[in-house]
Amino acid sequence: MSATSPEDRAARVDAPDDKFHDECGLFGIWNHPEAANVAYLGLYALQHRGQESAGIAATDGAAFHVEKAMGWVADVFGPERLRRLPGHRAIGHVRYSTSGSSNLKNAQPITANTARGPVAIAHNGNLTNAEALRREMEREGAIFQSTSDTEVILHLLARAPAGPFEEQIASALGRVTGAYSLVLLTPDALYAVRDPHGFRPLTLGKLREAWIVASETCALDLMEAEAVRDIEPGEILTISEAGLRSLKPFPVTDRLACVFEYVYFARPDSVLWGRNVHRVRKAMGHQLAREHPVEADIVIPVPDSGMGAALGFSEESGIPFEFGLIRNHYVGRIFIEPKQGIRHFGVKVKLNPLRETLGGRRVVVVDDSIVRGTTSRKIVKMIRGAGAREVHVRISSPSIQWPCYYGIDTPTRRELIAASHDTDEIRRYLGADTLGYLSLDGMLKATGADPATFCNACFTGNYRVGIAPEETPQLRLFSS
Repeated sequence: MSATSPEDRAARVDAPDDKFHDECGLFGIWNHPEAANVAYLGLYALQHRGQESAGIAATDGAAFHVEKAMGWVADVFGPERLRRLPGHRAIGHVRYSTSGSSNLKNAQPITANTARGPVAIAHNGNLTNAEALRREMEREGAIFQSTSDTEVILHLLARAPAGPFEEQIASALGRVTGAYSLVLLTPDALYAVRDPHGFRPLTLGKLREAWIVASETCALDLMEAEAVRDIEPGEILTISEAGLRSLKPFPVTDRLACVFEYVYFARPDSVLWGRNVHRVRKAMGHQLAREHPVEADIVIPVPDSGMGAALGFSEESGIPFEFGLIRNHYVGRIFIEPKQGIRHFGVKVKLNPLRETLGGRRVVVVDDSIVRGTTSRKIVKMIRGAGAREVHVRISSPSIQWPCYYGIDTPTRRELIAASHDTDEIRRYLGADTLGYLSLDGMLKATGADPATFCNACFTGNYRVGIAPEETPQLRLFSS
């Protein structure tokens, strides 16, 4: 499944940060008297994983109640809307689309009435063969209500052979390739599923007598729930009145966790695959300082994503850490720019330089990644405009040269600056004195885990699941 269309991306006036965006966050709760309210809080903690739409489906064991809308969690759910979601079990979803356009019909959870009763489903990931499956089912008479690949899973479920529901799930998912973490809700049970490669995270928690499933542990921390364990790659976990039941119906295969969760996506207070995200990012900063040392006066982060790596770089290098860029955390959708345009308007709305910190200094500015390079270029100009003598850019990941097809909204390869330019060309485009990327080996070493257990396709083009590398013409930003 290809990423969102260029037209969809161009329409996103609320994303001037030139970053990769994760598709969504999942939350499920079983056996809690205020299930919808807890789901709301869980989604609030997962808001960083998706800001386009939010939804909750709840049940009291018979009727299903669904509320979803475009917008942030706090905008979608007020007291009246939550009162329309009674029941002791619920699932929730926040979305940033990678498959299908950005509109309400693609908001999740998606619900349907099947031969075995109602079901609600929410998905984080991207199916690489969803278009082929959709065309096949449409030829056979299926009618799709959305353009989301999640609805493909729902149709496959409806066509699965009769039997226990977890076996129907296994039958349906046996036909798909790509990345998926899922939560499904029926009147009888809550189901949590991860694909056999484990691309996207999903964790199990306990809140007194209630069970919780969430994309990240930060959602458990908010309601003081206990993190129990990760849902295993290839596992279907059933939560019902009978307790927990684990099924692993898929062949064992290579683990390919998305390393970009550590680089950027996950909240720094989350524990991901056994390690605290902030500690991993600091380790990346330590390694970055060892690989690309520089004489400078201060180290500053690009907030907030560069914070952990900048702290690590400062500790390793001995160069003082400072805040040189202040972020406005209250930026929503920006529709209006003065007719007499402001240079670098989108970046300036979000970031403002501290002239007292930057003036006359040799500055190391640390960020997590460079995608197109447009925002990084504006930031370098902003720092120079505040009086910095030198600007040294350090990036706590390797150069991104390939799109992701496993649940991340990414540009096409021709839009990725590192796909067609070497490091020195990018440095000149940014206007930096020096530029250093963390090596692939250094990044993987900083995770503290087996390097072979991570997907690194966006850095290497090594797509190990269901993708042929995309060809791209060489672009030229510079004259020869």
